[in-house]
Amino acid sequence: MNQYETVFILTPVLSDDQMKEAVAKFKTLLTEGGAEIVNEELWGMKKLAYPIEKKSTGFYALLQFNADPQLIKKLEINYRRDERVLRYLTVKLDKYAAEYAQKRMNKLNNKEN
Repeated sequence: MNQYETVFILTPVLSDDQMKEAVAKFKTLLTEGGAEIVNEELWGMKKLAYPIEKKSTGFYALLQFNADPQLIKKLEINYRRDERVLRYLTVKLDKYAAEYAQKRMNKLNNKEN
């Protein structure tokens, strides 16, 4: 199993519940495929660097997970099929990126406590 990180941007016309339901859909897809979700962050509504489909803002979400490489193709096909997703990026974390992600996650958890 490799460690991955995916960030996707959802259309801003969604309500808060619809946005959370879309994120839950992708989390379910990952867990049913045998992935282990390590971290989930909802960054909320952010301004885009450039307009996408005539929209200047979007809901950002990040998922960190451990999974088999075959699952990534299935995940990205579902991103493409879902009209709520404006953009997505999935990267495989090397050992340095995984260490950085762990430090970042610990730092965020300490801030919340």
